[in-house]
Amino acid sequence: MKGNEKIHSTAVIEEGVSLGQGCEIGPFAYLQSGSVLGDYCHVDSHAVIKGYARLGREVCVGNFCVIGGDPQYLGFNKSVYSEVYIGDSTRLGEGVTIHRSIDPGGVTQVGKNSFLMGYSHVAHDCLLGEGVVMANGSLLGGHVELGKEVFVGGGAAVHQFVRIGWGAMIGGLAEVSLDVGPHLLVTGRNTVPGLNLVGLRRRKLPSDELVKLKRAYRAIMKKGNLSSHAEGFLAENKSILCPLVEDFACFFTGGSRGFARPLSGRAKNI
Repeated sequence: MKGNEKIHSTAVIEEGVSLGQGCEIGPFAYLQSGSVLGDYCHVDSHAVIKGYARLGREVCVGNFCVIGGDPQYLGFNKSVYSEVYIGDSTRLGEGVTIHRSIDPGGVTQVGKNSFLMGYSHVAHDCLLGEGVVMANGSLLGGHVELGKEVFVGGGAAVHQFVRIGWGAMIGGLAEVSLDVGPHLLVTGRNTVPGLNLVGLRRRKLPSDELVKLKRAYRAIMKKGNLSSHAEGFLAENKSILCPLVEDFACFFTGGSRGFARPLSGRAKNI
């Protein structure tokens, strides 16, 4: 402790907690020995920070959150040392749960500037990029990867080992069990109506890059093998590739779960 923290008299802070300067700890919060909080973190009442949790600067932890809890994995060995890392300036709403990795030395990670709303859940070994938003009650299974600026709608559930690319939007109550390419919109069960055009506009991408992305979408998101379509597109369109388009196409050359796609043929919302 640095001496300028604001700690409520009912909070429980075990010996061995590393607390940065300017932290505020609310009533009945519990910080377990071994936990690390960066400068100016704010922990609301009744939140639990386990000893396996590492919080960056200016992280806000809502009421009744549990950060760094044991994974919900039947074969888990509780003696394993693993961690949860929360990036700088991330906000966690009330009742958020984030579980530590199942692997020795493994990490469950939430990128900086993210916002996990009330009662959302991040399971063991998930990797969330910067600026991710998870709306109320959304759920991630183990080993899920979210690219930066992904939005997961309220009540949506993502199956374990799924990858979701940069800037994708998952609609409320969606069921996602297949990989979702960058900048796509997904609704229902693994259904792609088109590109996440609202998100793309909000990021103020250059218009010429958006035109190229739409071209890549049309070439890849059609009937047949998406991986083959993506490899062909990359080989035939080197002259138009920019980081945005290359990232989109390359996503479909990896993974093992298959891909969310339009229900029949090419989607029209592009």
